[in-house]
Amino acid sequence: MTTTNDKQQPTTFVAIDIAKFRHEVMIEPPGQKRYRLTILNERAEHDRLIDHLRSCPAPVAVCFEPTGDYHRAIAWRLVDAGFDVSLISSVAFARMREAIHNSWDKNDPKDAQVMLHMIKSGNVMRYVDPLVHHTNDWQELSKTHEAISKAKTEVLHRLMSHYYPLYFPEIDRYRHNSRSDWFFRFLERFPIPASITVLSEPAFLAEAWDLIGRKVNKTRLLSDIYATAQTSVGLPVEIDSAAVSMYRLVIRQMHELIQQRDEVERHARELLGGHGDFQRLQQIPGIGPIHALTILAEAGDLRRFGHYRQFLKFCGFNLSSHQSGQFRGQHKLSKFGNARLRRTFWMAGQVAIRGRENTFRDKYQRYIRRDPDNRDLIRKALTAVAAKMATVTYSMIKHETDYRPFHGVR
Repeated sequence: MTTTNDKQQPTTFVAIDIAKFRHEVMIEPPGQKRYRLTILNERAEHDRLIDHLRSCPAPVAVCFEPTGDYHRAIAWRLVDAGFDVSLISSVAFARMREAIHNSWDKNDPKDAQVMLHMIKSGNVMRYVDPLVHHTNDWQELSKTHEAISKAKTEVLHRLMSHYYPLYFPEIDRYRHNSRSDWFFRFLERFPIPASITVLSEPAFLAEAWDLIGRKVNKTRLLSDIYATAQTSVGLPVEIDSAAVSMYRLVIRQMHELIQQRDEVERHARELLGGHGDFQRLQQIPGIGPIHALTILAEAGDLRRFGHYRQFLKFCGFNLSSHQSGQFRGQHKLSKFGNARLRRTFWMAGQVAIRGRENTFRDKYQRYIRRDPDNRDLIRKALTAVAAKMATVTYSMIKHETDYRPFHGVR
């Protein structure tokens, strides 16, 4: 969303080039020559900058380009001090820098000058501070859950591609999904066939009975595992070998990651369980607690977007094309928006089209009807479903309405 500065009112423009240890600040008071300050990333230096800006002719408009998370501390201080703080798109900033300097040259003083030009032109976005808008906890939960999920996937792939083929190839058939916590508890106790066959079948059933949780027919499952262990082609390693110790270490790591993920999900339910938007989002097919958490954490209050197209652009679902003379390129996703939001809607859309009859499944089936086996058409259909899900999400939150499965099918 672009803001336009009031050119009738004299404004002190401030551009900050963010870095890890120090920030380059360019200040241009109304009717005066611009000048530069260097601010260390320390509290005393932040205070010095705030005191200096308070002495400048009001109002003061500050802008910066986000750099990792290094901008969060000084941005919070400036917002808390009452200054108007804006954000500059990294893509727009790079294009503007190339246009102004006609080169690929990049350095901090030049970057601050480019930012100053952009804020004076109004090519900035409103900065939404997570602490001010009470979304910081949501973001930490969402990002921690993503980090744990990625680590869990990596460990699972290590088990499936290395340890299982070597020591117990047949055991993976009993793992139904990555949330099978009982499976890894069982595997830590019985990692190789020899750890099972060393016991009689009744002794094995008695020892493994409490490890596999609630099952409809435990006896049948355990008997099948016991029979499988007797005919396994796994390598005949000793149960007390270093290889099995490392195997168990990785299994334990997987079990711990599952527990950490469950703890994050429990915190999310406790923190957002009574939040109206959180509950409303879960009415949409394919969106569960974690997807709802990610949407709220990344987008904040969706009511701040004036139109659903602004939200689609924020997600990166807006279309762009290349045109030059008689050449007209194909329209495709810009992908310049929030990647985590885009991925969340993509994943939720794939769940929705496999569920019961709903708007998204109907749209997907109509999209691929002319050529169901065309992979390119399937990809476009999934993208269209994800964009539609983002639109429905915005509409439900904006107008505070419940999900209607076939309302506004298009």
